[in-house]
Amino acid sequence: MVLFQICNMMNVAIELKDVSVSYLHNKKGIYSVKDFFTKGGLVSPFDKKVVLKDINLKIFEGESLGILGKNGEGKSTLLRTIAGIMKPDKGECIVNVEISPLLALGVGLELELTGLENIKIYMALSGRYSRNSIKKDIDAIADFSELSIEQLKLPIKMYSTGMLSRLAFSTVMTTEPKLLMIDEVLAVGDKGFQEKCKKRIHQIKNSGTTILFVSHNPDEVLEVCERGICLRDGRIIYDGTSNGAVNEYNKLFA
Repeated sequence: MVLFQICNMMNVAIELKDVSVSYLHNKKGIYSVKDFFTKGGLVSPFDKKVVLKDINLKIFEGESLGILGKNGEGKSTLLRTIAGIMKPDKGECIVNVEISPLLALGVGLELELTGLENIKIYMALSGRYSRNSIKKDIDAIADFSELSIEQLKLPIKMYSTGMLSRLAFSTVMTTEPKLLMIDEVLAVGDKGFQEKCKKRIHQIKNSGTTILFVSHNPDEVLEVCERGICLRDGRIIYDGTSNGAVNEYNKLFA
């Protein structure tokens, strides 16, 4: 009750009202006009799969929310809906803060460009590019990622998976986000780098950033988040403390 009263005194960062999201599933392997006439016939080649069902959720500024559930339960779809990548079939998703999504490492990077060029593009898109700050930002990203300037001058198609992950994670994590969304991306690099990432997440959290954290690792959710939700069949079956969400998640495997 005390937690609820405190939350009510805070500003709402995100609110979802009766949100449902679906996508079309290609059930007949139709990828061209020719396929449509040879395989499709008069029956629609697509099935509609509902991923999120009547989601009602308020997330307050400064909260750290863990999102748990089995594979395919709608966790990533929920983040993509909040980020504006997917549009709800019905309902309303209201976001009152600037978003820094880390939905999948490497997504959005241009493989033909160098690491430095990708950093500059990200800074420009996020409104942070300026002659006065770009060198400082590049130095910070190079330091955090443990990539040398020589490595950052290479096209990222030449990077290993670990190097690519470090670049993507560091480019986002060296910013000062208002809303950080993390989707299963803490398993990057070696143990030392993972600990550095966790430390940075705690620094961002302590600065008052709102965090949405998707993970299949209950220990990580307990470490990062005070509040948690658990999804099943596209619905929220639990919304409360992170401990309670982890317990509900573990029941799914009992």
